[in-house]
Amino acid sequence: MSGAFVASGGAATAAAAAKKAAELRKEEEEMTPYVNNDLQNWEFKIVRSSTGKFDDRKFLQEVIAQEAKAGWEMLEKFDKYRVRFKRPVDKRKNDQYLDYDPYRTVVGISEGGLVGMILGIVFGGVAVILAIVFLLKNVF
Repeated sequence: MSGAFVASGGAATAAAAAKKAAELRKEEEEMTPYVNNDLQNWEFKIVRSSTGKFDDRKFLQEVIAQEAKAGWEMLEKFDKYRVRFKRPVDKRKNDQYLDYDPYRTVVGISEGGLVGMILGIVFGGVAVILAIVFLLKNVF
């Protein structure tokens, strides 16, 4: 019974993470309204960190420096999870020379990877508990 309780807790954690991600995307749409002049000759993207690494100044500076190689300029840091960039459309011509995807929107572990890791830890823990219970039953 305790294994089922732990597993349901892990599933609830994963569901909460997915719900939060959906809420953040909706919020981004409301926070980033564009008018036609904004869109002419510019492209925009939001880079995410599922683990909130943008509060780490060194990490943020590394991401900004790497994005600058593709011509991206940081516009704003929304929070520890999201940073918005823009670049002139003509910078696309140099994308083939980059050592990373200039259209990436995630740095570090992805949201899906984070959820998978959480579920893996939870179910791995359940497996260990069940194995211990099984071994103890056979010993006594």
